Amino acid sequence: MRALLFLVMLCLSGLSFANAFEHDHPQWTALLSRHVTWVKPGFASQVDYQGLQQDQAELERYLAVLSSVQRQQYDSWNRDQRLAFLINAYNAFTLKLVTEHYPLDSIKEIGGLFASPWNQAFIPLFGQTLTLNQIEHSMIREPGEFDEPRIHFAVNCASIGCPALRPEAFVASALDAQLQDSQRRFLSDRSRNRFDAAGDHFRVSKIFDWYADDFAKQSGSLQAYLQKQATLLATAEQLEQAQRTGKVEFLDYDWSLNQAH
Repeated sequence: MRALLFLVMLCLSGLSFANAFEHDHPQWTALLSRHVTWVKPGFASQVDYQGLQQDQAELERYLAVLSSVQRQQYDSWNRDQRLAFLINAYNAFTLKLVTEHYPLDSIKEIGGLFASPWNQAFIPLFGQTLTLNQIEHSMIREPGEFDEPRIHFAVNCASIGCPALRPEAFVASALDAQLQDSQRRFLSDRSRNRFDAAGDHFRVSKIFDWYADDFAKQSGSLQAYLQKQATLLATAEQLEQAQRTGKVEFLDYDWSLNQAH
């Protein structure tokens, strides 16, 4: 009887250990590496949503690990651990939402006219049921919490217009390098961000229109931020001109699903 009880306790402890939270997010990296591929060349990525549907059970296990984290535990972590956790949670729950409704042509099809996908309360986190908007705007972008504009190159809206979903988890030990790399990839994509020498203005993603204040908080103004990033947005011949211009035009945003074909 004691031996049987021991085996049961061992199995339960093993299950608990297997589902325990780890700051390197190995389950998430395993899923992303199987179902996310760089394209264009490395400026964007595509998701195999059909394949991810077949891995739904593994995705749910990872989401359960995120949901098991208590607020007191989260509050004890350092800044980069907290930010990596929230970015991964946002991206993972976005993929859950899409896979549950797939096939579809755009994430905006979810929820209809009066309930956007970002305002649907379906995320069990910290003892609450949250929306994607709450994670992004009330937690990640909360003034004074992180004040990190590069998160806009990290949180992914499952759309072609959005910066790439990386085929790896964000982790605290490499967070700054990952955010910097995601920024570089997005700004280097001439289809979404570039300097127009003939018109003497930057032509950039609507993300910079929607979140101009986040970039201005760090650089003084959106224009100043873009001038600092001119080496990514302009050719060598255009660089001096780009670093002087203050004109910005925002390009149309492509809400088509970032799916593999």
